[in-house]
Amino acid sequence: MKLLHIDSSALGANSVTRELSAAVATRWLDALPGLSIDYRDLDADPIPHLTGRSLAGADPAETEASAHILQQFLDADVIVLGVPMYNFGIPSTLKAWIDRVAVAGKTFRYTADGPEGLAKGKRAIIVSGRGGLHSGQPSDFQETYLRHVLGFIGVTDVEFVRAEGVAYSPQHRADALAAAHASIPLPQRQAA
Repeated sequence: MKLLHIDSSALGANSVTRELSAAVATRWLDALPGLSIDYRDLDADPIPHLTGRSLAGADPAETEASAHILQQFLDADVIVLGVPMYNFGIPSTLKAWIDRVAVAGKTFRYTADGPEGLAKGKRAIIVSGRGGLHSGQPSDFQETYLRHVLGFIGVTDVEFVRAEGVAYSPQHRADALAAAHASIPLPQRQAA
């Protein structure tokens, strides 16, 4: 089994989502000996934003890197995304990654009945960090967007681990982190 771990926070060691996404990966590795984990830090190693030159394949190195990013996603059984909320949405670095994995003919296609996701059978765990309280509010463009784009490419098994209100006070942060750690999903044990 392969797990793809993506972090997108710009906050380094102060990041709530980095702490939580690392905890998810560690718990899964402890529960599934032999689990293979690929890691990408979109802050330390950002992906260029999609441009007309990107789509035209004008830069061979960028084209090769895009193919690698897509293959890494296709090979993964589980995707763990560390996603802080920036201005009610996702970091632009994560959007650049999504643009490399939402590829017509590879992860989705259009049919006479509408779009069809081709990346089926994957599980996604989204680790969300938010300074305020946004769950179920009109200000939550993060979760709605991620559920939609992942579903569009066929990933419908999506779970959220949320730490909200972390900017309110040190106590709010500690409580939110404790609740989020307690909600980390584990893999289901397969019957022998």
